[in-house]
Order: sequence, then C-alpha cells, then structure tokens
Amino acid sequence: MLLVTGGAGYIGSHTVRALRAAGHDVVVYDDLSEGHADAVQGAPLVTADILDTDKLAATLAEFGVAGVLHFAARCYVGESMQQPDLYWRINRDGTRSLLDAMQGVGVGTLVFSSTCAVYGQPLAVPITEDNPHAPINVYGETKAAMEHEIRSRDGLRSGIFRYFNAAGAADDGSLAERHDPETHLIPLALAAARDGTELVVNGSDYDTPDGTCIRDYVHVDDLADAHVRAIEHLLGGGDSFVCNLGYGHGSSVLEVLQAVEKVTGKPVRHRAGPRRPGDPPELYARSDRVRELLGWTPRWDDLEQIVRHAWAARRD
Repeated sequence: MLLVTGGAGYIGSHTVRALRAAGHDVVVYDDLSEGHADAVQGAPLVTADILDTDKLAATLAEFGVAGVLHFAARCYVGESMQQPDLYWRINRDGTRSLLDAMQGVGVGTLVFSSTCAVYGQPLAVPITEDNPHAPINVYGETKAAMEHEIRSRDGLRSGIFRYFNAAGAADDGSLAERHDPETHLIPLALAAARDGTELVVNGSDYDTPDGTCIRDYVHVDDLADAHVRAIEHLLGGGDSFVCNLGYGHGSSVLEVLQAVEKVTGKPVRHRAGPRRPGDPPELYARSDRVRELLGWTPRWDDLEQIVRHAWAARRD
C-alpha cells in the first residue's frame, strides 16, 4: 500500500491514477483545501490535515503503508509572497509532521514533489541538479527547506523531483486542472480563448527573445509516470536521488498563446501587465539524470499536444 499526500490535487490525482494503473494499492491523504474528492477516482480517501501527525501515523499504520508520495503543499508563487507564514506552516512544518509520523511507525521510503523554484535565477540554462539553491520567492524557499528536512533524516530512502511547469490533462479527459483561483497559464489562456475575455501577461520586458517568461511545460501524465518509476525504484532497494523533471527546452508565454490559438481556432485577447514578484525570466531543465536512472521516456513532449489535452478536458 502507498500513501499519497495531496492526492486529490492536480499532479497528485494524476499520480494516483498512474499508480493504480500500474497495479499499486493507494490511499490518499488530503485536507481538500485545494483538491477534489472525486479526483481520487475511487481510491480510499482520508480527509485530514498534514499537520496532524497523530492522524498521519494512524493512517500509515492502519493501511500498512510501505511508501509515501508527498504532494501536499501550497504552490503559488504570488500567494507565497503575500502569505509567507502560511507557506512555512503548510510546506515546511507539514513535511516535518509527515516525516515524524513515518519515523514513528517505521515507514522509510518517500518520493517528494519539489520544484525548479529552489534554483531561483539559475547560473545557466538548461538547469542541472548541481545548480545551488538560491530561491527568489517564498514558495521556492519553503520547498528548499522541505528538501533539507527530507535529506537530513537518517535511514530514509528518498527520491526528490524538482519539476518544472506541470501542464495538460489526462489524455482521456478524466482529470484536468481545477484550481480556484486558477493561476496557471495554459488553463487561463484556454479560458480566454473560449470566453473571449482578456488575459494579462505577467511581464513583457524580460531579457528573453520576445520579452515574456520562458518555462519548461511538462505534461502531467509524464510527471505521474516518473513518480511511479521512482517509488518502484526505491521500494526495490534503489538509492536515494535528486532529479529534475523537465523536457529540456522552454516555451515563452507568447508561444503558449500561439499554441492555444492554433489548437482552439480562437484568438486569445491579451495585454501586457506588470511582472509578477518572484518570477525569473527563464527556467528549463537538463533531465539526463532521471532518464538514465529511472528509464523515464516522456510520451507527451509537445506543447500543442499538451494544450490539446487540456482543451479537450476543459472546453465543455
């Protein structure tokens, strides 16, 4: 049995689906503050707070959990700058709570959902795992602290994924992004195309070819597949690791809008707005390590395909 914290959220629910398809029994632990109960698609769901260490320990013991995949966290850059205390409490302190619970009942295997935001403004792109931690927003700071908590625990076998911009939807349309409020570019652009509303581009004066931010958009089902490979690697006796999860190339905001227009056949009305605090101009990954270590071979490395899946899941 595997425990997935935050398994009712966007990436967590896709991973739950992939784990079950691979034959694993899964229990989800989520407070449903951001997630959706129906997204677990029939898996057992424990609705509780990540800071409730006793409940976590009881859940781990009751279900005989062998390994944990940890997604439960706040994950918005802008919000983290406005509410830093919330981020430190849920992200860092919540991770401490989970690790204490795991240690208390003898569960020693963890896959952790980290982020490229720990790198801040990278020294060079594409970004390797050897880039130092230098986050420029509170979200990245808390994720770096969560990594430190995990790596400092004796006897814990862990896999840490620093992934880039999760995007897209399940290829059968059964799962998609459902954030409230929505902050991710692709669903916002799709909504603008569908409804004819105006999209505000956060910054148009960055030192990039078209002045907008460049990001490495990774299909959520490819992320989920990497997590399945990771937990199987660790439970099979594999060594702890830290890996980037990205495709190794970036797309600018304006390139994303062009892809949305091509897929939907509709214009995306947009205007330039101010930069969002804490946003570096350019982030994309080197992903050689995860490909070699886990045999990860992405299926959906195509921006238009990512947009097409997201559009199919949202347009009605």
